[in-house]
Amino acid sequence: MIIETLSKELNIKKWQSEVAISLIEQGNTIPFISRYRKEITGSLDDETLRKFSERLNYLRNLEEKKKQVLLSISEQGKLSPEIKKDIEESKTLVRVDDIYRPFRPKRRTRATIAKEKGLEGLAQTMLSQEIEDDLEKIAKKYLSKELNVNTVQEAIEGAQDILAEIISENPDFRESIRRYTYFNSNIEVKAKDENVSSQYEMYYSYVEKISQIKNHRILAINRGVKEKILKSKIVPPIDKIITYLNQRVLIDKSKNKKNGNKKNENKKNENSLKTGVNTVLNSKNSNNNSITNEFNNKEYNPFTKNYITKSVLDSYKRLIAPSIEREIMSHLIEKAEDKSIEVFSVNLEALLLESPILNKVVLGWDPGFRTGCKIAVINEFGEVLKTTVVFPTEPNNKVLETKKIVLDLIKEFNIDIIALGNGTASRESEQIIVDIIKGTDVKYAIVNEAGASVYSASKLATFEFPDFDVGERSAISIARRLQDPLAELVKIDPKSIGVGQYQHDMNQKKLNNSLKSVVEKVVNNVGVDLNTASFSLLTYVSGLNEGLAKNIVKYRLENGVFTNRADLLNVNKLGSKTYEQCVGFLKVYNSDNSLDITTIHPESYNVTKKLLKKLEININDIGSNNLSFDEINFEKLSAELDVGEITLKDIVNELKKPGRDPREEMHQPILRNDTLSIEDLEEGMILQGTVRNVVDFGAFVDIGVHQDGLVHISQLVENKFVKHPLDIVNVEDIVNVKVLDVDSEKKRIQLSMII
Repeated sequence: MIIETLSKELNIKKWQSEVAISLIEQGNTIPFISRYRKEITGSLDDETLRKFSERLNYLRNLEEKKKQVLLSISEQGKLSPEIKKDIEESKTLVRVDDIYRPFRPKRRTRATIAKEKGLEGLAQTMLSQEIEDDLEKIAKKYLSKELNVNTVQEAIEGAQDILAEIISENPDFRESIRRYTYFNSNIEVKAKDENVSSQYEMYYSYVEKISQIKNHRILAINRGVKEKILKSKIVPPIDKIITYLNQRVLIDKSKNKKNGNKKNENKKNENSLKTGVNTVLNSKNSNNNSITNEFNNKEYNPFTKNYITKSVLDSYKRLIAPSIEREIMSHLIEKAEDKSIEVFSVNLEALLLESPILNKVVLGWDPGFRTGCKIAVINEFGEVLKTTVVFPTEPNNKVLETKKIVLDLIKEFNIDIIALGNGTASRESEQIIVDIIKGTDVKYAIVNEAGASVYSASKLATFEFPDFDVGERSAISIARRLQDPLAELVKIDPKSIGVGQYQHDMNQKKLNNSLKSVVEKVVNNVGVDLNTASFSLLTYVSGLNEGLAKNIVKYRLENGVFTNRADLLNVNKLGSKTYEQCVGFLKVYNSDNSLDITTIHPESYNVTKKLLKKLEININDIGSNNLSFDEINFEKLSAELDVGEITLKDIVNELKKPGRDPREEMHQPILRNDTLSIEDLEEGMILQGTVRNVVDFGAFVDIGVHQDGLVHISQLVENKFVKHPLDIVNVEDIVNVKVLDVDSEKKRIQLSMII
């Protein structure tokens, strides 16, 4: 059942699902399966495998839940074949919970108290609707001083409480009402105090259909409610839902007269309460007036009708509506969070894949006012050469002194680029930097410093740079972030990197798992230098954890550099299974085996050597521009070498460019030698900028004025509907934009990519 479901949902073959489950159960990681088991999975990629693994866990939890519920109901002696079938065919945990609701142990309710008073029989009599006398006369039989039922009214009200609970616990009623409420209700939002100014003012009197509301609006409303600035509620079409329930519960006596089969009609009513029937609520376009007329034109038992309709109204308003509306609101928030996490993940992946600037000496500049601007110079290997502090900004204004210090550093260390953090005092620092580098070959780049301060105060930063203070570490991090964004960003909590939306309001476990998967995917896609990788980078390598990453670093310190991949097996607690999972993603650039700088797995080394011999290529010549692999007959060669065609193609692609970094194909950061202020902007200006963040409603672009401008979703492309901005742009894309509007006071810039 699980295999069929996964295959259908992910549009893959049944055998692919079987193989993927087997590989996951054997302890293989997603990066390893997607890279080195293409032959047996049919080339399932990383994204598909991660979705597969997530859904596999859900479906297994669903099956376990079904077993628990079936056992619980069976132990109560209430498991009928119909209930068992309904549970076994359930597709979601929500459906299983709905079915289990009547059997779940619960606190004392009005219905349970009424049952304790012996009123269940009266409730069933009302539900059967077979009586031909006043209900009050029948209710007298249930009066009991011992059970504290003193009046007919008390007896009837208790029976109505039981009936209300029976109606509320019908799983099909709940499913239909839940669906109908979602498609036909509004969300109404108001301010708790309209006189209080806030960022949520557009929601102070806001109404929208809940099935159409945008995800970012739900997240904004949810945050406003949490901050006690807004209040929200779901407003469903109550009359239509009540009419639906009445139709399902009441028996039409006119049918009995026509077919003369009251017993069958009563049985039908009983079954409808247990299993439900097709309902008008399944249609989004059903006409409310026609339904009401249909209900009014039917003939119901006059002795029970009013009592039952009262129970229906109570059941919906007191028991069904509150929980359904909570479920829907939770669903809306969860759906919005999932989409936001998805967008965050895409943004993060693009940021991590930003092209490194190699072989450059960089001066990191962490701007500040009162405490000064922290400076760190690092060489092309990321090693710290010098740190200092300058005070060119308010309140010190030591501009001339700063200029001399920085020019001396440029000359002493042959600095190529200044990496300027975009935090407080960045704008003021940028103007000073531009003045300093005039007449030199030095360029500068604005670096998103989000998370740098978090890192600089962390235990990891203290361990890496025990002799530097927090400010100096921050400047080092900014410089290194320009040199190799991936290596530096993996040290920072992904939530703090600044490419998300409402990330601190989300389900943190789900967010962390998703972002960790992204970092893991990127790290393994790029590959890691085994001899230079930091502990932080190594923890994301397939098969490794914090303990093994520490052991690898410890091995390097005690034994020197790794001379080949096989040395990994000498690392404490790193066994053969872990070696298999991680080794293909770890490169040894000074190895005695030339294949160790490639992503070719050691399990394929023998095949690779046979291939090279057949092609008459020396293993030490791989990567040479003189080598050609263009005329290979892969089908024939894979048969001769007894290796899969997909694996063979991967080997050849790696031999063409051994040790290549996929980030080299990405955009390089914009290097500047002049500055621009928001006051310099004019409507119609055409500028080049870097996409810094992508959200549901547009993209924020850095055009070099410290304040990012917004390209609204409607301004991303001309004459084309854009479902989401990510369909057009990604974080770190270099784009040309036109200035539409500038509000200097509010520091808002409206841009357009339609030029």
